[in-house]
Amino acid sequence: MRQNIVAGNWKMNNTLEEGIKLAKEVSALLEANKPNCKVVLGTPFIHLAEAVKAVNTDLVGISAQDCADKESGAYTGETSAAMIKSTGAEYVILGHSERRTYYGETNAILKDKTDLALANGLTPIFCIGEVLEEREANKQNEVCKTQIEEALFHLSADEFSKIVIAYEPVWAIGTGKVATPEQAQEIHAYIRSVIADKYGAEVADNTSILYGGSCKPSNAKELFANPDVDGGLIGGASLNAEDFNGIISAF
Repeated sequence: MRQNIVAGNWKMNNTLEEGIKLAKEVSALLEANKPNCKVVLGTPFIHLAEAVKAVNTDLVGISAQDCADKESGAYTGETSAAMIKSTGAEYVILGHSERRTYYGETNAILKDKTDLALANGLTPIFCIGEVLEEREANKQNEVCKTQIEEALFHLSADEFSKIVIAYEPVWAIGTGKVATPEQAQEIHAYIRSVIADKYGAEVADNTSILYGGSCKPSNAKELFANPDVDGGLIGGASLNAEDFNGIISAF
């Protein structure tokens, strides 16, 4: 059975002190009221090792926001999948639209990152999604299919079963715009059908597909009620423990 997951992506926010305080607050809220989903905190690299120690890891998984596309070596400023794994983190966010847009990450680069994440026992939360111009041209299905095919479809069915997909309508990230529940369900169902065509219905049915685009406590329940929406990748609302818990409580 696929998991429901609510993952926070802190992006480039919170000093170490602020981040550990927030992680402890989230963990305490979940200990007081056990969640009905898997909860993940995607922290900056410098927080990872301390965040693992700060939370109840039975309730909260810790994720990096990226990893290098190289195993090790003379790559100043990069952080390898092995380094991330050594902190106790379990997850890594790959292919976020901001990485694709600002840092030129291609599907080929993300293919290598995915391979290294899996080889080091990390669970990739792999982001796909279209920009506004592509949505307006009704190309969202084509865009999402290409991103999955070029970065992930070299994997075996067993390897792919370790991937979490996060669909991001890029036009809804940080804009306050949100895909309607109907739009979210439509594209999530399409993504699942693409996976089924490649790996079969069982793998597709067991793949968690998260929604990432201005999800907040006020709309989470309606979004998560869709049969193919298995949770969310949460940006801004994950920076406040009460708001984040409000989204978690939608399950």
